[in-house]
Order: sequence, then structure tokens, then C-alpha cells
Amino acid sequence: MVRIIAGSRKGRVLTVPAGQTTRPTADRVRQALFDMLLHAPWGGPALICGAHVLDAFAGTGALGLEALSRGAKHATFFETSRPALAALRANIQACKWQENCTVLARDVTDPPAGSSPAELVFLDPPYHQNLPVRALDALQGKGWIAANAIAVIETGREEPLPFPSEENTPEKTGRPVFLAERQHGAARFSIWRL
Repeated sequence: MVRIIAGSRKGRVLTVPAGQTTRPTADRVRQALFDMLLHAPWGGPALICGAHVLDAFAGTGALGLEALSRGAKHATFFETSRPALAALRANIQACKWQENCTVLARDVTDPPAGSSPAELVFLDPPYHQNLPVRALDALQGKGWIAANAIAVIETGREEPLPFPSEENTPEKTGRPVFLAERQHGAARFSIWRL
């Protein structure tokens, strides 16, 4: 069972599609992730409150909906799987957030032009397909990501970080800056300033 952990919709059970194609981020992992976002020196309540959040490879929308519950203003979700889209739309409706959400049934590596850049970006793609870099490049190229946005990227625990460490020096302007990393089970979360 997947629930919203905190905020205005705390305890709301989320619909999850049957099968193994969608793997929602577990409640305890989301709790740890949002605790880090709220308490890290580069984070804080202002990172989420009033923010436009982008949830790429959204699945059930658990990450974006958690951010809305904690005070984000708007969430944009990218998803292509029909069962996941049905679950995502049901979850948005159950939370009564139709006015606060945009659902795009589009491949995030080929997005339309963005109209409102996101300050907080969640990427939870299928593992082992090198999708985080391709997705971020496409989103930035189409205006979906605000300057100095924070990106939370989930990859498999054994996968290398999406951006090699030699590219993350202050001299390399325009490249994401590594902020933090946490491992939970088979997953690795890396946090970046874009």
C-alpha cells in the first residue's frame, strides 16, 4: 500500500497499477527523501512550498503528489504507460488536485515546449537505460527547468551517478552540481543543482 506521508493529504492511499512495470517509491523512502530535502543546507521548506514540481516517469505520481501535500503550488507529470496514467489520474482526482496538476502523456525525452519552469524535478526512470541525462537535457532544452533547480534522480544502486564527478566542479559552468546521495535497498537517490 502506498500513501501520502505528510501534509494536507497525509494518509491518502494512492492507486497503484497491477504488475511490475510501475515501482512506486516506498513510503519510508519518500519520507527519508523529503526529510533530506527539508533539512539539508541547500534545501529547506522554501524548496517545496509554492514551487512548481516536475515528476518525470511519474508512475503513480507519488513524488509529485507528496510535494503538493507538503505545499508545492503545481505539479507537472510525464508518463507514457496507460495503466500508470490511469492510476495517476485517479490519484489526482482522489486528492482533489485537478487544478494543481498537469498530466502529459508524453515521452519526457521528447517534451513539448514548457510554459512554467520547475524548481524541483523528480526523475524515477527505468533502471539501466541512461535516461536521466537524456531526460534532463530534453527538459532543459524545452524550458521546463528553472535556473538553479534541484533534481532528485533515482537510479539502480549499482548504476554510476548520472553525471561523472569530473564534470561537477565549479569551473564547469552549466553542468549539474552534486549535492547529496542516499541509498535505500536497490535504489540510489542523487540530488543535483541544475
